[in-house]
Amino acid sequence: MPEDTSRDFVQSLARGLTVIRAFDAEHPVLTLSEVAQRAEITRASARRFLHTLGELGYVRASGRDFSLTPRVLELGFSYLSALSLPDIVHPHLERLSREVDESVSAAVLDGSDIVYVSRVPTRRIMSVGITIGTRFPAHATSMGRVLLANLPDAERDDALSMPLEAYTDRTVADPRILADELDRIRERGFAIVDGELEEGVRSVAAPVHGRGGRVVAAVNVSTATSRVDLDQLESAFLPALLDTTRAIDAELGLV
Repeated sequence: MPEDTSRDFVQSLARGLTVIRAFDAEHPVLTLSEVAQRAEITRASARRFLHTLGELGYVRASGRDFSLTPRVLELGFSYLSALSLPDIVHPHLERLSREVDESVSAAVLDGSDIVYVSRVPTRRIMSVGITIGTRFPAHATSMGRVLLANLPDAERDDALSMPLEAYTDRTVADPRILADELDRIRERGFAIVDGELEEGVRSVAAPVHGRGGRVVAAVNVSTATSRVDLDQLESAFLPALLDTTRAIDAELGLV
């Protein structure tokens, strides 16, 4: 409990929140004595707070045991609702970047381009600097292909009807070949692009889902071909990437 250094500090509110925080994944059910001990308050205070929280619907009692109800999620819903996609995604990208020691990014689809909305760089691997708002052609990038692959069929057909520019000798610029590749990406749930936007750069990307399962963004890990081969990209980086997108999906599902 912080020291009361302000006349505006409401100690009873602070203690009530401490009672809620006494419950966690390791302690989902507590007795009155355990709540008092973990919240560092008296049993009498713990009883009053638990009774009040019970009347408000945040705590349920079963005999001598107490537990939180799903209603406590309301306390965080306003905060989550106010967060933008980059706010939610960025901490996950930071953790992923530390795990794989490579640059990671998130992007959304805007027409035939992807637009970067979050990025954690570790080293520069492209001749063009990438910042928030940077645009690249979707068809030549791993994040773009993930996003194109998950469009409704009519929208995907429209995207493939546009001229596709070849940026390197590896770029898939034939709409029919790209359509087949997008089918494979949709089925397996990730995309790998190797030197199609710029030689010497390869990346793996996976989709991010919002409420209702709709794909709203993509996340990728990008690296240099001289440092990471394709087998390592798929065997080592892809599992970490998929763990990250699942964590983001779970958080977006609350918004």
